[in-house]
Amino acid sequence: MAIHEECGIFGIISKEEAAVSQYVYRGLYALQHRGQESCGIVVNDDGVFSAHKDLGLVGDVFSENVLNGFPKGRMAIGHVRYSTSGATTRENCQPLIVNHQKGKLAVAHNGNLTNALVLRDELELGGAIFHTTSDTETICYMITRERLLQDSIEKAVAQATARLEGAFSLVMMSSTKMIAVRDPYGFRPLCYGICPDGCVAVASESCALDTVNARFVRDISPGEMLVFSVLDDQIRMNSYRIGEKKQHSCIFEYIYFARPDSVIDGVSVHEARIKAGRILADDHPVSADVVIGVPDSGLDAALGYARESKIPYEIGLVKNKYVGRSFIAPSEGERVSAVRLKLSPVKSVIEGKRVVLVDDSIVRGTTSKRLIELLREAGASQIHLRISSPPFKHPCFFGVDIDSEEYLIANHHDPQQIAGLIGADSLGFLSLKGLKELACANGYCGACFDGKYPVLPPKDIRKDRFEQKLSERNA
Repeated sequence: MAIHEECGIFGIISKEEAAVSQYVYRGLYALQHRGQESCGIVVNDDGVFSAHKDLGLVGDVFSENVLNGFPKGRMAIGHVRYSTSGATTRENCQPLIVNHQKGKLAVAHNGNLTNALVLRDELELGGAIFHTTSDTETICYMITRERLLQDSIEKAVAQATARLEGAFSLVMMSSTKMIAVRDPYGFRPLCYGICPDGCVAVASESCALDTVNARFVRDISPGEMLVFSVLDDQIRMNSYRIGEKKQHSCIFEYIYFARPDSVIDGVSVHEARIKAGRILADDHPVSADVVIGVPDSGLDAALGYARESKIPYEIGLVKNKYVGRSFIAPSEGERVSAVRLKLSPVKSVIEGKRVVLVDDSIVRGTTSKRLIELLREAGASQIHLRISSPPFKHPCFFGVDIDSEEYLIANHHDPQQIAGLIGADSLGFLSLKGLKELACANGYCGACFDGKYPVLPPKDIRKDRFEQKLSERNA
């Protein structure tokens, strides 16, 4: 079982009317790895919002005709989604648009609220009618409610986000402003940059800024709100503090989620993964003939392991880029089949060799077992599995779909037992001490490994989807 992605968000503001949808399209393409279930773009043309969103990949949802159908405008935001909260339906596709007495609001959200159900109950008792099962709609209503009371959108956002608990990186548009917000813990990444033509872009990862040729300026600080507007044909930016900075960036961004060419909170994702591999080589050395990585997020860690251990690094598994990720398959049998379709061993690299196989994580062990079987079939004489993260022992409530504790293999077996279950000759995990080294001086959240949650988990700690809880409540 692979770990599910979160979401990716992107926004653009131009000092003059432009084909802003094209910027967002390119930005979302660069963020496709963060969400593969649905995507959407909303263009703001002088206060008129035009939207297109649907289930599917960016390249499928946004054909040339669809993109050409967008009007020019000064602002646009977009979203790619994996549903950590809410079912995979068209209604839950983002960005979400709300029309209210003082105008319009479009919101794209990366993260997961821990108090979404409590807030939704409060809103429904006040008369709100919900159309989705996504916690993002709760954010929309919270902001809208405050907007009716406040004299500016930024004041409304500040008041609303003070009530939100958990993870939320947001990019949103009113009729005249683009706003980017990162929660005080900074669980999910968010940054901005400036394009050669003066446009300002906001993105989940710096790799998306590169796609639109934007110069990275900086990460948005945890607990910061940036408000962008156009005045006298110039883009103005104002920064506001919406909460005390308590940085706990998700460490799994560096291990798995983010693209290796991204830099998050000043730390290169590529270098963090190289470092993880070096630490693994020091902590779990082994005599072997070749080091190989599991594409894609295991490759950099494998390279680090090889450099530190002086064991040759090779490409031993080839990824079929036209096959969807294995977690998309709905049944266990189909997931196993998807692993074989997705990855193929290079027999000349594997046959007769003692292999160090480096991967990013083990959840249930199903995928790891199948990978090891593939390498055995290719003739590997020994397989030593090294994992560039510690064992998963706890669920995540902040935007990563880590399964309930009863399904996590590390909660029931020690590394030696897991190795026997998946067919490896040995198994080594990154230590909690090593985890700390990946984040450098930054504060980080590693609660899925050590159980130390920076925010209290929901009272109902079952790892149910948001809509399941809604169904139970309304039964």
